[in-house]
Amino acid sequence: MKIKKIETLVCHARMRNWVFVKVTTDQPGLIGWGEATLEWHTRSVVGAVQDLAELLIGEDPTRVEHLWQMMYRQHFWHGHGIVRSTAIAGIDIALWDIVGKVANLPCSKLWGGPVRDYVRTYCHLGGGKMEDFYETRADDAKRFGDLARQAVADGFTAFKSMAVPPTMPIEGLKAIRTAEACVAAMRDAVGESIDIMVDCHARPSPAMGLKFGKALEPYGLYFFEEPCWPESIDGLAMINAALVTPVATGERMTHLAAFRDLFAQRGCEVCQLDITHVGGFTEARRIAALAEAHRIALAPHNPQGPVSTAASLEFGFSQPSYIICETVHADVPWRQDVVDEGFTVEKKGRLVRPNTRPGIGITINEKAVKKHPFQQEIPQRVFYPDGSVGDW
Repeated sequence: MKIKKIETLVCHARMRNWVFVKVTTDQPGLIGWGEATLEWHTRSVVGAVQDLAELLIGEDPTRVEHLWQMMYRQHFWHGHGIVRSTAIAGIDIALWDIVGKVANLPCSKLWGGPVRDYVRTYCHLGGGKMEDFYETRADDAKRFGDLARQAVADGFTAFKSMAVPPTMPIEGLKAIRTAEACVAAMRDAVGESIDIMVDCHARPSPAMGLKFGKALEPYGLYFFEEPCWPESIDGLAMINAALVTPVATGERMTHLAAFRDLFAQRGCEVCQLDITHVGGFTEARRIAALAEAHRIALAPHNPQGPVSTAASLEFGFSQPSYIICETVHADVPWRQDVVDEGFTVEKKGRLVRPNTRPGIGITINEKAVKKHPFQQEIPQRVFYPDGSVGDW
């Protein structure tokens, strides 16, 4: 069996262009699907997949680890830059999909079988719709409360919000009180039985991240996400040590060594590796083993397209430390038109039962994808009041 072709299919989903990776073998009908979505870098990733394809055409697709090493170590530059690690991930997921189809088993059974009966999921406020999740003003506490009620009405027992405004490295009480008001409104709206996460989007400095974290402790957050830049591991460790609320991070880290350094300093209690950015299942399984050794939970980052979701869920059924899966379900109204999925979702609780199909269990509707060709992603920019550049 040989790899015959590797191609990308780009599907514009407003804020993101989903980049699906299709690996075709010389066996009739045997293909694998992956995803390599990277916001605002779509053309770069498509080019990187094309570059990597030159290494793999004619190779045996079932030698996944060997091919991963080729993609990561060949062409001189190691593959931990975000563009190349994302391209590697898209191909790697597709290769594992092929291996599952050859074995006629879901991928989780290739890795030892399911360790749980279901995976719990959480949503973004507004289901991930750009205007609700990313553009609700932090000073509109009532809107946060309304969106929280909607998440619970949609069956979710947990949801994530961006309730922390952008701040300069040091600011006073105004921004802190703004975040408090939003989280208070959400907690009042849903009560204590629903889990609330707050995503800082790595906007604050370590000092401001700690301020926000301390102010939000009384609201019993499930986790407190990216309270400062991921490059500031000492800052993350300082915040994590000072809070009762678990710190979550890792979505912008792309390789095992970065997580080694993060875990060694106890920079988090929740690892948010992104399977589509860390080089796919192959590297994600190594990171998961390292997290298990440190007793750090797994809650993968997953705001991308439907192949990423299927991969994240399949991974979750195989990992003991996995606690919850991030999902987006209402970013575009036609999301389900482009994919046929092998897992089932229970409306009450939004619990996902295992995929029963081989590989990652999905099929992409290529005709539906073609209805949404590439468009430049909608830009998101942040500037502070004095005109200096902030973090989105």
